[in-house]
Amino acid sequence: MDADNRCGRHVDSGYVELAVEVFSMLADATRVRIVLALSDGELPVNDLAEQVGKSPAAVSQHLAKLRLARVVATRQEGTRVFYRLTNEHARQLVSDAIFQAEHQLGGTPAHHHDGASRAHRSS
Repeated sequence: MDADNRCGRHVDSGYVELAVEVFSMLADATRVRIVLALSDGELPVNDLAEQVGKSPAAVSQHLAKLRLARVVATRQEGTRVFYRLTNEHARQLVSDAIFQAEHQLGGTPAHHHDGASRAHRSS
């Protein structure tokens, strides 16, 4: 049995439906922007809201959904709540989706240039 089958990457995997739920959770521009913003580390809601260009209330609603889906986790420090990605996979999914979008524009995507290509391969 190879590694792909052991970790559930085969056509009759029970994880397929859960994977679809992950994609549907990330099928929102604000949530993708939140994942991108959290790729460099944890942030409080107000900082996230500023980075993604939405109100703190709207970002909080998106974070609640991402938290229920176990994409983000929290840490409280006094009255401030900090959000972080629970693991590297959501970041990688979003990165790969951005790379795929770059391919749709034609030409040589930015991630295929020397520096970006090395960074992509190491992530």
